Amino acid sequence: MQILERGHEHEVALQAGQGEWFCARAWAQLLGERGRRDDALAVLAPYVATGWWPAARAQAELLESWDRASEALTLARPYAAAGGQALEFFAHLLARHGHAVEAFELLRPGVEDWVLATALVDVAELADLDEDAARLLSEHIPDDHRCDSPWCCRDGLDADTALGLLARIRERQGRTDEAIALLHTRHITSINSRDQLADLLARHDRLDELREYAATDVHGHATQRLAEVLEERGDVEGAVALYRQADGAQAGGPNAAYDLARLLARHGRGGEAVDVMRAQAGAYPGDDWILHTLAGLCLDQGKPEHGLAYLDELKAARGGEEEWDLFWIRLPLIAASSGPEAALQQASAHPEGDSAYAAEHIARVLHNAGRTEEAIGLLDRHLPANRSEMARYFISLYMTDRAVELLQQHDPRPTGQWSHHWSSEPPF
Repeated sequence: MQILERGHEHEVALQAGQGEWFCARAWAQLLGERGRRDDALAVLAPYVATGWWPAARAQAELLESWDRASEALTLARPYAAAGGQALEFFAHLLARHGHAVEAFELLRPGVEDWVLATALVDVAELADLDEDAARLLSEHIPDDHRCDSPWCCRDGLDADTALGLLARIRERQGRTDEAIALLHTRHITSINSRDQLADLLARHDRLDELREYAATDVHGHATQRLAEVLEERGDVEGAVALYRQADGAQAGGPNAAYDLARLLARHGRGGEAVDVMRAQAGAYPGDDWILHTLAGLCLDQGKPEHGLAYLDELKAARGGEEEWDLFWIRLPLIAASSGPEAALQQASAHPEGDSAYAAEHIARVLHNAGRTEEAIGLLDRHLPANRSEMARYFISLYMTDRAVELLQQHDPRPTGQWSHHWSSEPPF
């Protein structure tokens, strides 16, 4: 996409025809947007001909976007027979185009698979089969058993997932109290840093219940959701107070403190945000993501010297030792306070400054200082490490051919008939 954004369409088209799948997908999408639909399909045709599902899916998505759903369905149907992600995609495609009941029946035998069970709940609403879906899910929620650890019921559709899906059905049926009761019985409450119960309570404006739940949520995600609601309603002080209280930032640890710092920074209170993360850095000395956040806040406030002062304290507490994984946090701070040359000098003087992993960070200083060719020269001495970073710098200089040449230096691809339909690696 970077190559397209730089206007090098010819190169993308050339690589698409030489087996570069990501170029082919982007080029076909662009051709379709320009109304050159036959040309777009021709780009994808050799890839689809191998039987590789991701290519077939990309073509089906294009066909659907062009209001050619029947062709998309014909293309995807044979893949759906194998189940998995192809069946999930095909079922959603069917449901979107007036065949929700058929989609439901195709998914029903696969309800043991949580991905297919989720798709089943999606299409059940369109098929008016919510109760059928609820009965199937209820079979996976034994009355006399609740998991007491994340490793319980690992085979098939686990009880927690079934509870969450059943709660979705009850909520959209207007049976909110039942949905809430179901979610209170889960063992695993948060997935991908979101809590379904907290989100449900927020949607239904049940903030008193959400506040009570936040007080007992050890992960801090209910606190985060409540703070989001308060901020959306203009009660920034309420959100700040929520994070600051004993069952807010302290209970949630550095994650909640990070949320508080971002909240403060969004509302022009960067100095307070720095103080919050400075306290966390003291509580968790050497934790690099906390230090990165602190350094970023100091840069945003135009006070890089404050970040450097803390790093100096941490270095002194460690007897003057500072490994590269902490040292490189200094580089943008030094560049901002004393100039890029000072940052480069200190990096070169570091015992690990000539390593391949250090080269990436030093090259970034050079690039940000407008010395991209020097950055490329540095990375070139450490190939094959940092190949992608070096290619990005070539692209920034409009040297697309060099970037493509570099990115194509990989292990030989398999030849012959491709039989692994579900691999994420292109077969070309």
